[in-house]
Amino acid sequence: MYKIKTYNNISHKGLSRLPADQYEVGEDIEDADAIMLRSAKLHDEPIADTVRAIGRAGAGVNNIPVDKMSERGVVVFNAPGANANAVKELVIVGMLMAARNICDAWQYSENLEGSEAEVSKAVEAGKKQYVGFELPGRTLGVIGLGAIGVEVANAAVALGMNVIGFDPTITIKRAWQLSADVKEMDSAEALLNECDFVTFHVPLIESTQNLLNAERLATMKDGVVIMNFARDGIVDDDAVLAAIKKGKVNAYVSDFPSPKLKGQNRVYTLPHLGASTNEAEDNCAIMIADQLKDFLQNGHIKNSVNFPNVKLSHKGANRLAIANMNRPDMVAQISHVLGQASVNILHMVNESRGDLAYSLMDLESPVPEVCLQKLSAVDGVLSVRAL
Repeated sequence: MYKIKTYNNISHKGLSRLPADQYEVGEDIEDADAIMLRSAKLHDEPIADTVRAIGRAGAGVNNIPVDKMSERGVVVFNAPGANANAVKELVIVGMLMAARNICDAWQYSENLEGSEAEVSKAVEAGKKQYVGFELPGRTLGVIGLGAIGVEVANAAVALGMNVIGFDPTITIKRAWQLSADVKEMDSAEALLNECDFVTFHVPLIESTQNLLNAERLATMKDGVVIMNFARDGIVDDDAVLAAIKKGKVNAYVSDFPSPKLKGQNRVYTLPHLGASTNEAEDNCAIMIADQLKDFLQNGHIKNSVNFPNVKLSHKGANRLAIANMNRPDMVAQISHVLGQASVNILHMVNESRGDLAYSLMDLESPVPEVCLQKLSAVDGVLSVRAL
């Protein structure tokens, strides 16, 4: 029986992928084999030594201590692309909110008082304040062309916009999905100088902290619309507020409210709604449940943020999964320990990612407990699991 500890409310459609006769799932699980969560912060939470995997039902993993988990050989999964359509739709909403002055106009209408005739007169007199502009022909800059960025770019092309993109790490898979009408830019600076709208779809890491700052804002077009549906901290809020007051920025649409943004003119914040649709929650939960199930039962890794993708067809009933530091001679040392125990390797794969590596091997016979202990004691081995 596998044990999975959950944080937050995980979609039933995802949990249903874990058969009740094989999985014990719940918030009060102790000695869990894996963790499933959405936005709960694990940095200050005790994580049991038995945990071998953590699945984030979403894209970002800033709420998980990935570095600490890597040191323990714990595989951290996410669900890239599962919420892409939900975020894409909200980005389109954000552009329309800013272009058509939706929030300000709605508030104006909400505050109208008087008789039907008086309200009708005020509507006609006041609507001139909220004249907007249309999207076709405007230039949207997309920084980050992963699953979400590609969806946003393609949707904007379909709306008749000029779309420019920048992502130095774009994958071949995403490049194939990207519309041929999206123009590639050589740098973030080059993109920012050309766009009427800009949207960010990158993780929050050291290199993306305050990616849009006062210096870069100064070189942008007057009247630009800034949108941040990625992560708080990617946009320097203080710099954007100052740019709005100067008339440099037309509007700022952010999914990350804060006291400093509240009540500010031409600032529209939403309560982190990017992936908040029933469909996105279902898709994320299903993807994570399937990945955790495949890892726990077969040792396979797909969509990990710290370990390489690994898959091995079964040859034999005895399988061993080992996470280790990516160092010379590690596979030889592991093989040597198995050889001393007279355990023959039938089939294996070893892949690495940065400082970490992962091996899956099918064996001719079960691995004795004393052998597992010796493997765990090898310098550089992070975790050993007999499946």
